[in-house]
Parts: sequence; structure tokens; C-alpha cells
Amino acid sequence: MIPRATYRLQLTRDFPFAAAERIVPYLARLGVSHIYASPITTARSGSTHSYDVIDPTRINPELGGDSGFRSLVSALRAHDMGVIIDIVPNHMGVAGGENLWWNDVLRLGRDSAYAGFFDIDWRGPLILPILGATLDDVIAAGDLSLVTEGADAHLLLYGEQHLPLRPGSLDQLSDGPDRVLRLLETQHYRLVHWRAANDRLNWRRFFSINDLAGLRVEDPAVFETTHQLYFDLFRDGLIDGVRIDHVDGLTDPAGYCRRLRSRLDAIRGGDERAYIIVEKILAPGEDLANDWGVDGTSGYDFMRDVTALLHDPRGEAPLDRLWRERDPDHADVDRTLLDSRRDMLSWQFEAQLCTCVEAFVMLADDAGLDEITPAMIRRAIERLLWVFPVYRTYGDGRSAPAGDAGVRQKTWDAVQPHLPPGETPVARRIVDWLAGDGPGDAALAAEAVRRFQQLSAPIAAKGLEDTAFYRRAPLLSANDVGSAPQQFAISPAELHRRVQTRSAPFPHAMLATATHDHKRGEDMRARLSVLSHVPSLWQQAVGRWENMAASIAAPLHPADRYQLFQTLLGTWPIEAALPQDFSDRIDAWLMKSLREGRLRSSWEAPNEPYEAQARHYLKSLLALPAFRDDMSALMARLLPAAQANSLAQIALKFCLPGVPDLYQGTEGHDFSLVDPDNRRRVDHLRLAAMLDQPLGLEGEKLSLIHRLLNERRVRPALFLSGEYHPVAVSGPRASHIFAFERRCGQDRLLCAAMIRSGRAIIDHGGLPTAQWWQETRLDYDIAWAADDLFAHSPIFLNLCES
Repeated sequence: MIPRATYRLQLTRDFPFAAAERIVPYLARLGVSHIYASPITTARSGSTHSYDVIDPTRINPELGGDSGFRSLVSALRAHDMGVIIDIVPNHMGVAGGENLWWNDVLRLGRDSAYAGFFDIDWRGPLILPILGATLDDVIAAGDLSLVTEGADAHLLLYGEQHLPLRPGSLDQLSDGPDRVLRLLETQHYRLVHWRAANDRLNWRRFFSINDLAGLRVEDPAVFETTHQLYFDLFRDGLIDGVRIDHVDGLTDPAGYCRRLRSRLDAIRGGDERAYIIVEKILAPGEDLANDWGVDGTSGYDFMRDVTALLHDPRGEAPLDRLWRERDPDHADVDRTLLDSRRDMLSWQFEAQLCTCVEAFVMLADDAGLDEITPAMIRRAIERLLWVFPVYRTYGDGRSAPAGDAGVRQKTWDAVQPHLPPGETPVARRIVDWLAGDGPGDAALAAEAVRRFQQLSAPIAAKGLEDTAFYRRAPLLSANDVGSAPQQFAISPAELHRRVQTRSAPFPHAMLATATHDHKRGEDMRARLSVLSHVPSLWQQAVGRWENMAASIAAPLHPADRYQLFQTLLGTWPIEAALPQDFSDRIDAWLMKSLREGRLRSSWEAPNEPYEAQARHYLKSLLALPAFRDDMSALMARLLPAAQANSLAQIALKFCLPGVPDLYQGTEGHDFSLVDPDNRRRVDHLRLAAMLDQPLGLEGEKLSLIHRLLNERRVRPALFLSGEYHPVAVSGPRASHIFAFERRCGQDRLLCAAMIRSGRAIIDHGGLPTAQWWQETRLDYDIAWAADDLFAHSPIFLNLCES
């Protein structure tokens, strides 16, 4: 079943199924067809996101369990609505001792029935990086003790984490000062300091998170066990589809998706077929394979493209210069990305890199390639990962899909300057193995290629989104999940091409402008995008603020200061007074920004003196009346242009081919920051009241969403399967309009949106006049004059039956 429109809900114990059920009438009235729920399976106690699943076979009791979920679905069905659920096949949460499968592995080692569920290298004891000091110090401090009372003897760490014991390991244990240490030596696991994880971990984790252990879902038994609940829910008519989290983390994403599609289709097909989308970050020019059996991605590519359309390309150079003046060391985008990838590979993925290198060494030895040393293989793999242009390829060691060929060629071209003299043939061997063309045993090749592909994805993500985007920030609206750093802006013609390319194989892909993973809310990005329209105005403001803050006795690096100014502008409230929690929210973002960038602080070793300076700077800045007044004045000047951007991205999301998704609360203004700020509780009562009285700019946004959702309900065929046609624009201001037509039978929609018009809106104090448009028009059935189309709104919609 294809959703008409989805509404993402972040379910937690503070917002369980019962709370979701209470807002169903509001969501039905708003016009969405499906709730799109965060994971509903049992997660770690108190989880705020539910991606740390500890039992995929049960619905989370903290959310209301099976009965609570059935009650929610019943309420939805009564309003002719349904549910899409987020599923997590790549990993499980293993912290805190709550995962019974993981505990069984710790207790029984390779003899556990679940030993094959997790991606573990069993050539040694399982490494558990959970100590905050050396083992001797932990024992000496009494933080690790043996508990023998009751039937379940165990080790207790820090008074809260239970560590199971190998059966029989207590039998020969005698008393003595080193009793606990000797007991540990007999277990299937080894306790080490948490800092050792990056170098010593012998099991695959999710990115660099030690609390999440990778699953071997490619094993049919693991697949069936971890997915049976989803099949039962679909069979019982309780869900209508799934969103697959981090599909690129799997050994074989294509095979997994095909198997999932086959199993769900066997339960129900045709018009009742399950809706399946994948969380997949696509690079510009990268297309999702059309033979996986899925309906498309969850929409990061759309979010990237629509933001790039709002950016004025003429603003890129002056904004880059403004940044370069403050941080010349991170001015070049390619260099910053390369350094960030190198750092992440070296600092956080040494253990995984060593395992990957070892797999290729075994393959090379089997193929008789004596001239290639392990060190050469390591250097080749490192350098290929530095420049890999996408998250991953999809070969199996024996073959590779045709779509991978372009990726390998781009990688090969990009890696040339980084290869040591004489070692080009070694990198060529690696690339050939990725293509399935290299020599050696097929099973060894499959394992080596798997290791490479499951390493390239986290290096791409951590290097770009979680490092480079915090090191280089000429314009923060260009730095979000899925964004392309080398592609600041795209033309209307390029977006038309991308829409047509995507919608041909995936007419029902999800279209998102906000997610639980975004770094900045959709209206914050829309506001910051205006700075690309008026870079000189922004430059003047930054200069004034730097002068105002010169007296603050807490020097802040110019790059950090510049990012802070952008963040304050993007989140500055429209109301006169700052909300009570405003400073705390910015402070939390600032600390995360500093630590993610790993230049002047880090998660691993927080630079407390510098962080204290940053906090003082923020507090002092907000205490300056002149700064607050000036920031408010600039925000007010930008507001009409920012609103035009917000409305443009809404019109495109709800009218272009695809399934629009509303992230919770974003039908109102969304000036949220990176998580956990973007997962705050939503006041749905306020939003429901606003449907009756849509006042102000926020009301204008909500009204447009409500109108378009209603049109999608009245004309489902037009929006779900209608043809897409770009509409030509001519005249001097043609580049400031994005226009298209949707057509299905007699139903037609003409949609036109003003873009990149911030300077004109600011100069005119509102929508520009006919004199500014200078005979610009849409070349449709008749010539539509731009000044007539946009006389009262930056969005023009014409729905009719021809």
C-alpha cells in the first residue's frame, strides 16, 4: 500500500503508543495517511530513539507493548490511516546487560546459540571496552566485584552492569586478592578500557558506537528470527510497510532487500503490497539500484537537492571568502574532506581496518601474489577509502553490479595522487577484487570485499557528516545529512533532471525536508539559505558582531565564532523575547559542534578550558543588548525571504513525484538543531488549534501543508501516479522560478515557486514588483506573467480539470 503522505513520530516512554493514539484525530484532519514510526521493538530501557534494540521479537513494553500498538492501529484504521515502521536489521544494543542474546554469547562464547548472530571474530576472547580505568584500578576501587548470592552468579561492574560467567568457571576458584582477576581470565570475554575499542575491537559495531553490535542478517536463520515479528504484524494487517535503517551497513543490501520483499509479497501483494523504503545516502550522480525490490529512499537525497535549489550560486564565492578569512586551514572543501576521512580511519576504525587488510592479505597469499606485502595492501586500502566517492559498492567478490563500475573508475582516478611510487598495481588489485575480477579463492574474495564495503560506509559518514561538516562551514544550510559539499547549488534544470531520473524507477520514494537525524530544522535551513542571496549583508553583520564581542574576555576561534553566529541567526525566535531554554539549546549544540569537529575539543578528550571559554562567550554574547537588537533586526529583514524559501520547499515536497513525509511538528516552524534537540516533545494541541486559526508566518506554512494534503486526498491519482513535466520559464528572471506540471487524465496541477529571490524581497520589503520581473513568464498553455503569479505569494498553484 503506497502512503498518500506520512507523519514521522519519535516514540519513547514519554511519548508511547497511547500518546500517539491521542493525536490520531488531529493527524487525520491534517491529511496524512500513515504514521511513520520510529522502531517499535524492545530497546534499551529509557532509550530516546529506539535504535538500540535489545529484542527484535517483542514490541517494546515501554511504549505500551502489543496491546498498546494494537490499540493505536485500531484508532488509525478507524480514520482510514495506517502505519509504516522503522526497522533496524544492521545492529542491536548491547550495553547495560539487557540484551539476553548478547549475554548468552558472553556466557557460552562460540557455543552460544546466538554466537553466529553477531559479526564476531572468534580467534580470541570477545573484547568488551567498558572500563573507565585500567582493570587493576577498577578492581582495586571495588568497581568490579563477584556476586554469588542467589542462583545467578555474575560479575557486577560499577554497581549496575551484570556480566555473566562461563559455566563451571567458579568451580576451581580459590580465595585470594587476585580472585576476580583470575576469574576473568577464564571467561569468553576480556574487559578493556573504553579507549581501546577503536584499536582492539574484534566485532563489528555501528559506526564508532561501542554500544551497538553488528548483526549477521545475511544468515537466513538470523534473518528469520529477527524479522518474524514484522512478518506477523504485516500478516495481521497491523503495518503497511517498513523503512530499513542503515541498509548500507549490511553485508548484502541488495540480497537483503530482495529477500524482505519476497517474504512480504508472499503474505500480501498487489495493491496491498508492502511499502518498503531504505535509509540510503546517495551521492550526486549516484542512483539507487532499481532491482532491490524497494520503493525508494527515505528522502535525504531530496532534502539535499531542494536545499541546493534554494541556494544562490552567486553567493558561494563571497561566503567562501568570508570563511577563509576566519579559518584558512579548512577553506578548501576537498582537502577538508580528505583530512577528515584520514583522521576517522586512523583514529576510530583501526581494528576494522586491520581486519579488512588481513582479509586481503589472505586473498593475495592464496593467489600467489608474493610481490605484494601486507604493508602495501594496507596503504592501498587506506588511500582508496580516503577518496571513495560514495558510501559503498555492492560486489560479492565474484561479480559486481553494473552501477559499481562508475564508482570504481572515480575512485581510481581520485586515488592516483595519493599512491606511493611503485604501488599503483597494488591498488589496482584491490579495485579489481571489488569488481569480482581479481585472482584467488572465491570465498576469500567475498570476505575481503565484504570487509571493505562495510568499512567504506562508516568512513564516508563519519568523515563527512560528523567531522568535515563541523570543520568547514561557509554556510551551515549546506552542511546536513545527505548534503554534497562540492555541490553548493544546483540549477532548476538540474533539479528537473534529478526528479525525472529518480521518479522513473521510484515514483513513490519518500520526500523529506526534516528527519530525526538532521543537523538543522527545515525552516532554519530555509533562513540560512537566504544568506547566499545577500552575502554582503551577512558579511557586514558578522563584522559588527565581532566588534561588539571584542570585549568579551573569552577568546573563541574565529571559525567557532562564525558557526555560532550562523546558528544564532538560524534559530533566533520571531517573537521579541528569547525563550527560557534558548541559551541551553545553543550551548548543547556548541559543545557537540566542538567535539564532533575534533579540532579544539573532542568526545574522547574534552578540552574543558576551551569549552568553558566557549560557554562564557555564548552567555556574554546573549547578554549584550546591542547584539540582541542587531540580531533581531537582521532576522526581521531576512524573514520574508526565509518564509518564501520555507514555502517553496513545502510546495516541492508535496507536489513533486513521491510520498511526502512530515517530521513530527514540522507542520509548524522548525528551527531545531542536531539531536537530541530535533527530538524534543511536540505540542500537538497548539498545532491542532492553529488549524482553526492559522495566524502569522507559522500559520501560513501550516495552511499550505493542510491545503496540499487535502488536495492529495481528493486527487490521489494525480499526486501518486501523475506525469511530471518541467515548465519552461523565459525572461530576465527565469532563474528565479522553478515550475512544473503534474498531469493524470483530466487532472492537472501547475506549480511554480520563487527561488533565490532573497535580495529582491529584502530590497522591496516584500514580494518584488512587475518592474523587477521584467517580462519574465511561464511558457505554459498561455503565457503566465511572473508578476501576476507571485503578486500575493511566493508560491503559485493551479489545480484544474482540463
